[in-house]
Amino acid sequence: MIIVTSDHIEGKKTVKTLGMVKGSTIRARHIGRDITAGLRSIIGGEISEYTKLMAQAREQAIHRMVQQAEEMGANAILDTRFVTSMVMSGASELLVYGTAVVVE
Repeated sequence: MIIVTSDHIEGKKTVKTLGMVKGSTIRARHIGRDITAGLRSIIGGEISEYTKLMAQAREQAIHRMVQQAEEMGANAILDTRFVTSMVMSGASELLVYGTAVVVE
């Protein structure tokens, strides 16, 4: 599966547009990570616990989007975008979406 943020793939021709595909996940913070993150915020630097959490969320959301695209018969996804939103205190949704297409 080719996934791009542009509306075309260099060297490929879009022969069929299948429609929008999406994948999402909602992740909640973990008390152990919150304690470590709180300490890190005092001394400064990257909060790697949250970086890892968001990386896992992105991968899961992409995987779900790709599954949907494959079920539609796509071999590429164009115009891919990410959106995050707070669902409740301590929990966030990560949504990825794009346009499923067939390219040659």
